[in-house]
Amino acid sequence: QVQLMESGGGSVQAGGSLRLSCLVSGEISNYYCMGWYRQVPGKAREGIATIDKGDARNYRGSVQGRFTISKDNAKNTLYLEMNDLRPGDTATYYCAALPHFDGGAWCGPERYNMDYWGQGTLVTISS
Repeated sequence: QVQLMESGGGSVQAGGSLRLSCLVSGEISNYYCMGWYRQVPGKAREGIATIDKGDARNYRGSVQGRFTISKDNAKNTLYLEMNDLRPGDTATYYCAALPHFDGGAWCGPERYNMDYWGQGTLVTISS
């Protein structure tokens, strides 16, 4: 069973930055797809950014140019660098992984059917 654990959440003022990390218990170098998602209470979870086995990255439009997804295969860790944060970015952020392609949707922010999820880390942005 693969386990994912996020860290790095917290409270910052608008315009600030945070870096989220997601430590994975398995070896991620050959994982088909990994991603970051966020959810606000009462709203649906939304995909933010994904990265595939070949390091191709895809972003939700609202975070394009502000957020950067990356991974360190040697450390089995996924990252999300978040800059120019806005109050609308306040949410619980989750990382997720799909080790093997299952014939479903491609690796992009619209993909929600992932095999493994972390427990989430809260990000709060004040104005």
